[in-house]
Amino acid sequence: MRTARQASGHGLLFSGSDWDFRTLSRAHDAIAEVAIDDLGLDVYPSQLEIITSEQMLDAYASVGMPLMYRHWSFGKHFIHEELLYRKGGRGLAYELVINSNPCIVYLMEENTMALQALVTAHAAFGHNHFFKNNYLFRQWTDAAAILGYLDFAKSYITHCEERHGLSAVESVLDSAHALMEQGVFRYRRPPKLSSEKQREGLRERLEYEERTFNDLWRTLPRSHDDDERADESEAKAAERKKSLKLPEENLLYFLEKNSLILEPWQRELLRIVRVIAQYFYPQRQTQVMNEGCATFVHYTIMNTLFDRGQISEGTMLEILRNHSNVVFQPSFDDPRYSGINPYALGLDMMQDIQRISMEPTAEDKDWFPDIAGNGDWRATLLDAWANHRDESFIRQYLSPTLIRKWRFFVLGDNASDSHYEVGPIHNERGYEKVRSALAQRYDIGATRPNIQVVDVDLLGDRTLRLQHEVKDGILLEEEGCAATLRHIRRLWGYEVSLVGTDAETGDPVYERSTDGD
Repeated sequence: MRTARQASGHGLLFSGSDWDFRTLSRAHDAIAEVAIDDLGLDVYPSQLEIITSEQMLDAYASVGMPLMYRHWSFGKHFIHEELLYRKGGRGLAYELVINSNPCIVYLMEENTMALQALVTAHAAFGHNHFFKNNYLFRQWTDAAAILGYLDFAKSYITHCEERHGLSAVESVLDSAHALMEQGVFRYRRPPKLSSEKQREGLRERLEYEERTFNDLWRTLPRSHDDDERADESEAKAAERKKSLKLPEENLLYFLEKNSLILEPWQRELLRIVRVIAQYFYPQRQTQVMNEGCATFVHYTIMNTLFDRGQISEGTMLEILRNHSNVVFQPSFDDPRYSGINPYALGLDMMQDIQRISMEPTAEDKDWFPDIAGNGDWRATLLDAWANHRDESFIRQYLSPTLIRKWRFFVLGDNASDSHYEVGPIHNERGYEKVRSALAQRYDIGATRPNIQVVDVDLLGDRTLRLQHEVKDGILLEEEGCAATLRHIRRLWGYEVSLVGTDAETGDPVYERSTDGD
């Protein structure tokens, strides 16, 4: 007997766990109707591709990108992930989505049809909308060009391997990969080039670099007793820094443009690595928002389809089971705890915004006067997804209700104390401090080391001088720092020094260099 819900619906989209491409297409169209007409999402055209578990592992190994170039580290990562998967130590993602136009979504062939529908809503519409509309992705990435650029990068690196040898190419890539965290523009927008312009400009740029000579390096090292030349060096220090555009935050960019030893093809390898690093830069800043948006979208769409009678009770139970696994948040004393689950926090914040827009409490009206009771949660969420990153989103929208639900508090951790101190708790002033402290955790400008090129001794030994802004007394790990400096030296060609200075006072804290390495 058909229920009233099913009788009023459009008929089931599928039954059972088996799927085929016709069923996938039918489900995709039904999901698109809800996503676009009801939720008001704006998405790139989506391209669904079915892959095996081994292909998913391969995608893991190559940082989730199609058409990725070869490198030994990807193979090492593949073996590690495969071992964990085969032993049951780690599962695989149900899907993988690429920020491109069209938006590419990889679906696992082992998924049931219910799961295929769930991840289609999650990736092909939730993530897709976020990629297309969030300001960070709009400003810092070029979805229309990334696939063409990756194709160019793969073929170019293959050409370099054939011409210069595998070991020579891997040596440059090893050092470039070690500097990827410091190979992005954080404060100025990188230029966007289409794949067509990239290919057309490559030959001209390499030919130009091969036939030109940089006058900066015409100066020979001076003798120590040449006072006149020393005076001249001091007088021109400001001009030198200006010509080199110092300080420079993007180490890969500086080395690409100014290294004394790199050949044109090696500079192009650095450029390829930093373009890829820049592509991932917005994703590191929007994990809570991105996953929260996609999870909210799939949860809303699946419930809408169920209410319309287009998916069955059994299918909905399977969907809810998988959904619950995704948003599960272990407690701090659970062996599975590894921090805050971005899916869980993101979904809770999206649903909380929906609640505040429709059914606000008196507390909500005090904290969120602009959105409380506005009656339009869809527009409120679309605006938040478009105009925030994790840090600003949490600072703007984390409510006292969620702080109480998650039992958040601030734990003081002063290195000079022998004990921890519980700081702000659940009161009016405490809520603001808790929200600010949590938001700060998602600000990569505050959590990632700020290292910049500040000078180059052109008239002396040509030492490259770096500066690390030390915040809260947190120093770089010594072994990793030494290894990274060696990679910089390999690309620069001369000695490299690093000085740590206190972020507040500017006083020197430590100094390290590659002397004698």
